Amino acid sequence: MSKNADVLIIGAGPVGLMLGNLLGQQGVKVLVVEKNETLIDYPRAVGIDDEALRAMQTVGLVDEVLPHTIPDQKIYMVNGDRQILSEVNPTTREFGWPRRNGFVQPLVDKVLLDGLKRFPSTSVRFCTEVVDLHEDEAGVVATTATGEKLRASYVISAEGGASATRMRMNISFEGETRPSCGIVIDVANDPIGTPHAVFGGDPKRSYASIALPHGIRRWEFTLFEHEDPALVDNDDFIFDLLAPHVPDPRKLDIIRRRVYRHHARVAGQFKIGKIFLAGDSAHVMPVVGGQGWNSGIRDAFNLGWKLAAVINGACDESLLDTYEMERMGHVKQMVAVSLGMAKEMTDHDPVKAAERDRIAASRTPEEREAMRRQAFKPQPKFDTGVVVQTPLPTFKTLPARDVPRMAGAIFPQPRATDAEGVEMLLDDATGQGWRVLMWNNNPMAFISDKHCAALTHLHARVVQVVPKAQLPWARRNAPEGVTVVGDLGGEGSLQAWFDARPVGAVILRPDHVVAAECLAQELDEVLGRVLAVAHCSVPQA
Repeated sequence: MSKNADVLIIGAGPVGLMLGNLLGQQGVKVLVVEKNETLIDYPRAVGIDDEALRAMQTVGLVDEVLPHTIPDQKIYMVNGDRQILSEVNPTTREFGWPRRNGFVQPLVDKVLLDGLKRFPSTSVRFCTEVVDLHEDEAGVVATTATGEKLRASYVISAEGGASATRMRMNISFEGETRPSCGIVIDVANDPIGTPHAVFGGDPKRSYASIALPHGIRRWEFTLFEHEDPALVDNDDFIFDLLAPHVPDPRKLDIIRRRVYRHHARVAGQFKIGKIFLAGDSAHVMPVVGGQGWNSGIRDAFNLGWKLAAVINGACDESLLDTYEMERMGHVKQMVAVSLGMAKEMTDHDPVKAAERDRIAASRTPEEREAMRRQAFKPQPKFDTGVVVQTPLPTFKTLPARDVPRMAGAIFPQPRATDAEGVEMLLDDATGQGWRVLMWNNNPMAFISDKHCAALTHLHARVVQVVPKAQLPWARRNAPEGVTVVGDLGGEGSLQAWFDARPVGAVILRPDHVVAAECLAQELDEVLGRVLAVAHCSVPQA
C-alpha cells in the first residue's frame, strides 16, 4: 500500500491544525482528517496566552490571529457580594506578546485551517472518520468509516476528550468529572460593553462573564445536580439566570447556548509506538484556568519540531520518546492548578466560601501582586528530554549569585533589531528553528567543524547578539553564516538577561526552549551534548 502521508492527524481542531502548519513549514507530507463536515463554529476556549501567540508567530499566522483577540484582558475574581477577591492582570511581555488575551476560537481555528493552504504537502479531508488503527513495521494503517485504508508513518490523535483512538488503545484517562454541569450562553451585541472578565464565586450559583472580540459576551453558570440539562433550552430559565447581570435579558441577542461537563483528566500515556495523543485527547482540565486550549498548543509545539526532525532525517526516531517525558509533568501541573481554581470559585458551601473570602482579604500586598502577575501559573520547565544541565560556573571573573538555571525553560523574546537596524521581535530577527545565540562574540570562533556540519543539517542559525551601537561594525565583520542581531538595551533586553546570569551562550530549540546554557569557551562541548540528547543522526565528523 502506498503511503498517503508522513503524518496522519485525526481531528481538525486547533491542535491538529497547528501541527499541520508546523509540519507543513518543514515540507512534511500531512493529511488531516475530521469526521465533521466543517470546523466547529461555536466558541469554546476564550483565552489565548503569550506562549500560544508566540507559536502563531512561529508559523507565520500571528498577524491574522491578533484581530480576533482582546490583549491584556483583566480578570476579576469576586465573591457573592461582588467584592474583589483577586485581580489577574499580567501586563509584561516576556515572550513578546500579552500574557492574557480574550479570543474567539472558531475564527482563530479558521486562520489555522487557511494557513495549511500555504503548503503543497498538507491537505485536509472533512467527513472522514477513522474507526481503526493498525501499526506494522512500515507505519500505521488507518481504516475509515467507509472502509478506505490510509497509510502514514505516524498518527496523531487530536480528536478531543472523547478520543476514540485513546479508547481503542486502552490508555487510561485518570482524574475526575464533576457531578454538576455548566451552561454556556454566548450573546452578540454585548449588553455590558466592558473589556474585562469576571469570575463570580457566588455560593448561590457560580458564574463567569467574559468579554470577547467582535461584540460577543460569554456567560457561564453552574447547573446544579438536581437541575435537568434540558433547561438550557428553556427561555424563562435562561432569562432568570441572566436577570442579575443585565437590565433586560429578554432583549439579548443570544447566539448559542450549550451544556458542558467539568473534567480534570490526564491520559496514562501520550505515545504508544507510532501513535501519539495531543490536546484534549491527552488531557482535559476545568475552564476556569483558561489553559486547556493553550496546553494543546504546547503539545503541538513540542511534538511538531520533533516529528519533522525525524521524518526529514535530522534526528533518530528515539527523539520522539521525549514528547511524553517533557509534556506529562507540566500538563499535570496545569490540570491541578485549573482544578484548584475551579473548586475555589465554584464551591457552593457558604461556610467554605466565607473562609475563602477571609483568606483573600488577609493577603499581603506581595501576595496580591503575585496574583495580579499570574504567578500561580506554572511555566513549562523540563529537567529531562532534549535538555542539558550545566553546573553553575565558579570562576572568579563571575560574581557569586544564586540565579535559577534556565535550561529547560522558555527563552524570552524582547524586541531587538536585525542586521540592518530594523526593530522587531527577537524570533523574527534571528529566524526560527534551532539557534545558537551568543552575547557579543562570534559563535563560529567557538564551534568545531564537526558540530558546524551538524548545525547545517539541522538548519540551525548561529546568532551573534551585540549592543545596537556595535551593529555596523559587527555586520561588516561577521563571517558567512552568522546572523547578527542588535540589542536595544535597558530592562528586559538580551543584555539584561545575560548580565543577570553567569553564561555567555544559549542553545535554543525550535520551540524556543533553552536546550543548554554555558560560558563561551564551553560552547562546543555543551553543543555536542545537546546534539546527543536530541538524537541527532548527522555524522559529527
